[in-house]
Parts: sequence; structure tokens; C-alpha cells
Amino acid sequence: QVQLVESGGGLVQPGGSLRLSCTASGSIFRIYRRGWYRQAPGKQRELVAAITSEDNTNYANSVKGRFTISRDNAKNTVYLEMNNLKAEDTAVYYCCADSFYGTYWGQGTQVTVSS
Repeated sequence: QVQLVESGGGLVQPGGSLRLSCTASGSIFRIYRRGWYRQAPGKQRELVAAITSEDNTNYANSVKGRFTISRDNAKNTVYLEMNNLKAEDTAVYYCCADSFYGTYWGQGTQVTVSS
């Protein structure tokens, strides 16, 4: 089992920045990919960004150039740095971990971009 705990969401004005954190615990040695997804009201959950154990990254087109995913292996933590936030970035953001035992999710953290 893998447990994921997210933090860092909140309310921010358009053009502002936030950093989300996701710390993993449990059977983390089999994790090969970490990622962030988001789900806005009435929409499907979508991939925002992901990073593999080889540090390969991929991003949704809508966030390229604005969001950066990174990880600190010593802290078992993945970060999502979000800059130049837009109203359409408003959603619940979920941390995800893919391992050879299955896919695990965090509880979600709300990000609201509004003036």
C-alpha cells in the first residue's frame, strides 16, 4: 500500500502562483511514476503533469510553460509549481502514484483561481 498526502492548495488571484506538495509513504519502492491530475466541476479528471523514476516528464498542453513538476527523493515528495494561474485552472488537484502493485490517489486539494 502507498499513502499520499497532498498540501498547498488554496485561493489565488489570476496570474498568481501556488506550489502543491505530495508526500508518499508505505510501499514506495515500487513506484515508477508520480503525477498530478485535476478535476473541475462537471468535467472528467485529467492528467496535469507526470514524472517518472527516470525523471522523464510530460504535461497537459494547457499547462505547458506555466506548471513544473519536480521531485525530492529524499523526502518522497513530488511538487507541482503552478505559475501564471488562470481561472480555468480551478479544480480539485489529486496526487497519483503508479506502482507495480497498483495506482494510488491522494485525497485531493482544492485550487481556486479567482479575483
